[in-house]
Amino acid sequence: MTFRTLLASTAIVGLAALATPAAAQDAKTSACLITKTDINPFFVKMKEGATAKAEELGIELSSYAGKVDGDHETQVQAVESCIAAGAKGILIAASDTKAITDVVKRARDNGVLVIALDTPLEPIDAADATFATDNFKAGLLIGQWAKATMGDKAADAKIALLDLSPSAPSVDVLRDQGFLKGFGVDVKDESQIGDEDDPRIVGHDVTAGNEEGGRTAMESLLQKDSGINVVYTINEPAAAGAYEALKSFGMEENVLIVSVDGGCPGVKNVEEGVIGATSQQYPLDMAAKGIEAIAQYAKDGTVPQPTEGLDFFDTGVNLVTDAPVDGVESISVAEGLDRCWG
Repeated sequence: MTFRTLLASTAIVGLAALATPAAAQDAKTSACLITKTDINPFFVKMKEGATAKAEELGIELSSYAGKVDGDHETQVQAVESCIAAGAKGILIAASDTKAITDVVKRARDNGVLVIALDTPLEPIDAADATFATDNFKAGLLIGQWAKATMGDKAADAKIALLDLSPSAPSVDVLRDQGFLKGFGVDVKDESQIGDEDDPRIVGHDVTAGNEEGGRTAMESLLQKDSGINVVYTINEPAAAGAYEALKSFGMEENVLIVSVDGGCPGVKNVEEGVIGATSQQYPLDMAAKGIEAIAQYAKDGTVPQPTEGLDFFDTGVNLVTDAPVDGVESISVAEGLDRCWG
């Protein structure tokens, strides 16, 4: 090697050594958002909140979603992709809150902060943190409201429960059991759907959280008992489907429907009398706070802490109705429309 070539080679190595720290400094923190679907307005708003906050904080965000609500395998693949890509944090609304924990553990073992959004994992400490609506309270509020609205007739109610999926993720159980407790039903084991023996319960069916599923489930339960007069639904798309089924039988005027979500179409359905009351949650805030937590974790390793007295960070819930009842705090439809999403 000539002296000139040696000098040139040494200079290149030196420049490379100088360039490496600068490149590391320029590398952005990356994060992932994994939702159940990308068509449900709730998750659309969640993605909007995460995207806006990521842009504000200079975080590279990758978004993934299941093909349908309940698509567990696609979510597992998404977590694996995030691990491989070196994501610093993952926000996930899990379709199967029990089965997802194995791949979540792999992520955490690789130093990835995992935050469950909306739907707590089982067990809840399988994630580093949970940012969610108090889903039990959301169900409790609509149950209390329905019972008070029916008055003496609540003692002889015929209740249909339109749940989410056969896997019964935690959000499914919490809302269902909260509603029943609010209505005055002995729920036996709060961690389990369907073990109640109250004769007022006509039955449970699943909806996949969409309108078609709500319609089909409602039709199925009406075949069991055409006298149903109270309908609990996991979310407002399912409620809209249930209403259409009831309307096809000319029963829409005599059945009280309650739900959870607080999306703009759902709140408008409260305004129009399709839904009696709904519990409004705030997915944009949920996701934005999750991105903030990932940014903080990337900066100094801080893991977010739960709300005092709870095992998750409570992002808030309000009952929305224009027919308030004594003893159950609520906001008006007008305020619900101001705060809705979708």
